[in-house]
Amino acid sequence: MISRIDLRGSTQDPRDLLPRAELDVEAALERVRPICDDVRHRGTAALIEYAERFDGVRLTEVRVPRRALTSALDELDPKVRAALEESVRRARLVHRDQRRTDTTTTVVPGGTVTERWVPVTRVGLYVPGGQAVYPSSVVMNVVPAQEAGVASMAVASPPQRAFGGLPHPTILAACALLGVDEVYAVGGAQAVAMFAYGTAECPPVNLVTGPGNIYVAAAKRLLKGRIGIDSEAGPTEIAILADHTADPRYVAADLISQAEHDTLAAAVLVTDSPALADAVEAELKEQVAVARHSGRITEALAGRQSGIVLVDDVEHGLTVVDAYAAEHLEVMTADAAGVAARVRNAGAIFVGPHAPVSLGDYAAGSNHVLPTGGCACHSSGLSVQSFLRGIHVVDYTREALAEVAHHVVTLAEAEDLPAHGAAVTARTGSGEVSGR
Repeated sequence: MISRIDLRGSTQDPRDLLPRAELDVEAALERVRPICDDVRHRGTAALIEYAERFDGVRLTEVRVPRRALTSALDELDPKVRAALEESVRRARLVHRDQRRTDTTTTVVPGGTVTERWVPVTRVGLYVPGGQAVYPSSVVMNVVPAQEAGVASMAVASPPQRAFGGLPHPTILAACALLGVDEVYAVGGAQAVAMFAYGTAECPPVNLVTGPGNIYVAAAKRLLKGRIGIDSEAGPTEIAILADHTADPRYVAADLISQAEHDTLAAAVLVTDSPALADAVEAELKEQVAVARHSGRITEALAGRQSGIVLVDDVEHGLTVVDAYAAEHLEVMTADAAGVAARVRNAGAIFVGPHAPVSLGDYAAGSNHVLPTGGCACHSSGLSVQSFLRGIHVVDYTREALAEVAHHVVTLAEAEDLPAHGAAVTARTGSGEVSGR
């Protein structure tokens, strides 16, 4: 069901040996380029045509009526509503504490630099459809944008034939619960193009966030520059660093929980215990057999992106998981907190036996929009900072400028940019500059 990779005694770079899903975003670019160009030129008419071609629905408009949002919230299962409200409450607690404050530094008397944090003006938030329903992704995108102070936001999610061409009602309900009333029944690359170029219904945005399929990722790559993006999110990943103290039932359950997402989902166990590896394999066979989505779970676990990796010891395991840079990393070892504190590369880290990834997906308070495909070695998950820009505000008096003018002129001459120096001497006078 799941392969094994033995790295014990290996000195080769783990990145060359670890399981990883193939995600050829570059190849998908040529598929999405004409779609994005079409949306740019034909706007809503193109979006309606693609909804019929890709989603099997015939729309007359792509913006979701406000009454549909209200109705979805009114009809939401009370238990689901209570769970979403608690997820929102916890996410707000965490993301509110991420807010940055302006900082003013006095460089010299009369000379200050202030770093001012300003939210982007308008954002487009993508919520995927497909094999599962993701109201939690509404929470994870909207809450940090709201806490950052974004004034204008729109949500796009694929139209569903089963719901008359609207996005899934639970997604609409989550939007209504969060006070978002600008929602579009648009999916895939065409949604990213709509956000980037704007249409008669949807003004263009500055930033697009949220996970999606390979075509969403390709459209983000294609349009980056015209819009900012959070990341090119690929299939979900879980890595578990475990030793002999880990409970194999928990390990297997957590690997299955992520494999449930998609046949390309990656589930990787890194352990120095062959006995644990054997026990986890046995648990996987038992638990997958009774899982609701056993077909796609089996395919994901058997894929080249999943595996059990044997290492020499926990120290070696740390090297391997840092090389892998998982979207989600669980640490189930003796002194799990101490081991987790030494991890350098992960989208999010879950410590010990009682912090499964599923908790982070819904109700830990953390954000579940995280870097995939090894990008956690250089990128962060979605947060309030994702929606803020730091602007340096420089304020100098004439005297403070005159005090440093000779250095500016010297460096300008060293770079053969004399006009730069002249812009300073025009204010301070050449005598003052030459006298220093």
